Amino acid sequence: MEVLAKQYCLSVAAGKRLIAKAVTELPQIKRALKGYTIVIVAGTTNAYVAEELLKQLHQESEFDRQCFFRGITLPPHQKRPSGEKFLGDVVIIDGQWHKGLTLYDVVDQLKEGDIIVKGANAVNLQDQEAAVLIEHTRAGTMGVGIQAVIGRRVELLIPVGLEKRITDRISSIAAQVNAPGTTGLRYFPIKGTIITELEAIQLLSGCNAQLIAAGGVSQAEGSSWLLVSGTQQQLSCIDQIMAEVKHEPPFVL
Repeated sequence: MEVLAKQYCLSVAAGKRLIAKAVTELPQIKRALKGYTIVIVAGTTNAYVAEELLKQLHQESEFDRQCFFRGITLPPHQKRPSGEKFLGDVVIIDGQWHKGLTLYDVVDQLKEGDIIVKGANAVNLQDQEAAVLIEHTRAGTMGVGIQAVIGRRVELLIPVGLEKRITDRISSIAAQVNAPGTTGLRYFPIKGTIITELEAIQLLSGCNAQLIAAGGVSQAEGSSWLLVSGTQQQLSCIDQIMAEVKHEPPFVL
């Protein structure tokens, strides 16, 4: 069967939407909706995941992406908006969104078969390892979630965009960033099922995707150029998906 190749350019926001669509199609997510718990921890990429999953469940009407984060990176000139109302993480139990709950409310009840969806601030594509920046002195939501992931084999899904890729070993970075005498945020290495735009394309279409270039201006900063290869039928599928996500507007506060 003939294999063809095509190039696409995805903005950061379009990448978030693509990743979200792929996460909702994962077999373990579909299974968890029918008798387990899914906790989507607040974050900007996870906001898109929550939107897509709640849309599938016809429960999206009260979800507000603009308030769905704890820590966030903004330009130096922009202050974090005051007065935003954090509505909690998205906790879905047996296919029903339980509004107002957070990971902290349900972590002790999580068991094998349940899923925590947690975004990341760094991803090493070669090692398939990610990391979260930590400000909280008790290691934040990941410090709590890791108890269920390691202690009770709860699955950790990590949706993370290619703009967060790094090349150094995450364990080495953590050793430096977390060392006594170092100032600033801390660094929490995490292992789980990583979903970048590359995995998303494979999950949604069966195509293979490679990162071949990156960057841009005028809200195309952080964009990814991808070389996608597959059969004509697979490329037709990804063409349709790219058409759906490519005009996704930037996430702006």
